[in-house]
Amino acid sequence: MSPISNPCIKRAAELRNLLNKAGHAYYVLDNPFLEDSVYDQLYRELIDLENRYPSLVTPDSPSQRLGGKPAKSFNTIKHRIPLFSLDNAFNIKEVSNWISRLNKLRTTSLSSNSQFTMISELKIDGNALALSYSNGVLTKAATRGDGANGEEITSNVRTITSIPLRLQMNNPPEWLEVRGEAFIPEASFVKINSERKKVGEVLFANPRNACAGTLRQLNPQVVASRKLDFFAYTMHLPEQEHMDPMNIPNNQWEALQWLQTVGFKVNPNTSLINNIKELKDFYDQWEINRTHLPYATDGVVIKINSFDLQKKAGFTNKSPRWAIALKYPAEETATQLIKLTYQIGRTGVITPVAEFQPVSLAGTSVSRATLHNADRLKALDLHSGDTVIIRKAGEIIPEVVRILPELRLPKAEQLELPKECPECSSPLTRTAKEAATRCINNSCPAILKACLKHWVGKKSMDIEGLGNKLIDQVVEMNLVKSIWQLYELDQSVWESMERMGQKSAEKIVQSLDKSKKKSWDKQLYGLGINHIGAANAKALTKEFRNIEELSRAANTSSESIQSIDGFGKEIAESLHEWFNNPSNQELIFNLKRLGFSLSTKDLHLTNKTHMNIGLFHDKTFVITGKMPTLSRIDAQKMIENAGGKTNSAISKNTSYLLTGEKAGSKLTKALELGITIINEKDFLTLLSLEEEYYS
Repeated sequence: MSPISNPCIKRAAELRNLLNKAGHAYYVLDNPFLEDSVYDQLYRELIDLENRYPSLVTPDSPSQRLGGKPAKSFNTIKHRIPLFSLDNAFNIKEVSNWISRLNKLRTTSLSSNSQFTMISELKIDGNALALSYSNGVLTKAATRGDGANGEEITSNVRTITSIPLRLQMNNPPEWLEVRGEAFIPEASFVKINSERKKVGEVLFANPRNACAGTLRQLNPQVVASRKLDFFAYTMHLPEQEHMDPMNIPNNQWEALQWLQTVGFKVNPNTSLINNIKELKDFYDQWEINRTHLPYATDGVVIKINSFDLQKKAGFTNKSPRWAIALKYPAEETATQLIKLTYQIGRTGVITPVAEFQPVSLAGTSVSRATLHNADRLKALDLHSGDTVIIRKAGEIIPEVVRILPELRLPKAEQLELPKECPECSSPLTRTAKEAATRCINNSCPAILKACLKHWVGKKSMDIEGLGNKLIDQVVEMNLVKSIWQLYELDQSVWESMERMGQKSAEKIVQSLDKSKKKSWDKQLYGLGINHIGAANAKALTKEFRNIEELSRAANTSSESIQSIDGFGKEIAESLHEWFNNPSNQELIFNLKRLGFSLSTKDLHLTNKTHMNIGLFHDKTFVITGKMPTLSRIDAQKMIENAGGKTNSAISKNTSYLLTGEKAGSKLTKALELGITIINEKDFLTLLSLEEEYYS
């Protein structure tokens, strides 16, 4: 056996460290930061090193875990009815404001003169599940996921004994959707962590994370051994479903009774309430008594009791208007500030970030928190080395609540935002209209990095393998100055990057090419326009069929934008500013040149009376081989949109043969027939002439 080189020892250690962190994020935090394919690639690399050099195997290696590598992703299942999350309130006043908003809805049933009954339920600190029953039998079970789609975990859910496999009723409905919360009781949680400690496994941070990790296990026997429990909290039936002799529930209270009748376990700690005082009494009672419960609860859920009024109240883009979660005060702790750093976002906003000695909050370790803006920084009166009080807002996002000036170090320096951008040294600006301080240098590397990271992110283009470090590299190497230039980097360039190989580079190129087929709303969201999040992008793309229509509206008809529900002057002004930036106009041109539709999939060119009047009119193309950036489908659509047509076989009537790598016999025949042969670059040049013809 050959001696182990130092690079191999170092590499194995780096892989163990990264894979263990990734495993913890995947199983414990339910927040993976490595794609499955990337994890598998790194895992195989570690296994290869350990097989070649067995002495590299250590007790903490992922290869030594019982069961081998982590579970792969479950199948995605579309929810029959969206599984929305709830908006949060953090005090009684916010709930009172929520009730006031409901009373202002333009509906007779919810007028200010109407009193409606509510129901209070304990908010179980677990994981939401959607259960589907067909003719009384459990057929599908899924996690919340993004609300529209979740992970199918039916086999695992079948092991939860409090979930009936068959409803206890005669003449069950054709289908039934039951929603509820899966959780791990405190006693089971303690036992699980005790067993994990014995075998040297990473401990779960809290019962909720233990439940999330358990539900995503590939082995249902492991799930069964962890004794998960379940409380059902609502149900959905087909419209006009008749279930004789049982009545269909008309409200949340009746639904809970009905769920119990057909075999579900519901939380007994619920109450019908008529006013804020009754709510406060319920909330205060359980803030004290929740410590005696055998499961974790982090607040109270308040719902309109009537299903009819719930339907009339409706939903926002992400939450029901008829329900809200009133959270209990978050845990707070003290720690010492290490330094103040700054983040620069894709719109140039500079955000101060406090980095402090790591502390445990709500079961997880935190070491940094955003301070939002200059006003917040000034209000805190933060000095170097200060002792700060940290809490998690909604038990999710760490925040600095206040400082303890009595523990301040002598001659501590007061901290404030810099006058110049930390990245490019350009002067920072702030307008009277907003609290944000910005770098307005469009060439700022930090802004470019943030824009690229947003573009390749999961919610936009979802470029597999193209992570933050690679983005940083291509910007720092001056290879990319705009989003579109990512698509013009050869595979060899990606291969030359640190810790990149041929397969990884090939995956990036393939993923970049695949991203050109993303939907119009994802393309718009990916552009990173200020105030245009995923929900707003979807709303805009329903109203405007392509980017040309949106651009015209932004420049000439802000009323059409402001008429969209939830849109206002601020969004209209943001769109106007974005579309009037020359660099953004250049970006649009190049994205379209590269094959992005920036339009709805079924959109045909609307600036032509007929599809056959373009420069490609009467031209027939045959496409062969693999092109650098364009897929065959993309090229075909571009040809058809320009008035041409495509064929699969070469003939004397063929106008052009569009070729890529491994062109094969079609190239030979085209040469014999004297057909004009073009490559991708030639084709895009012709296409640009087509666009000039109609500009």
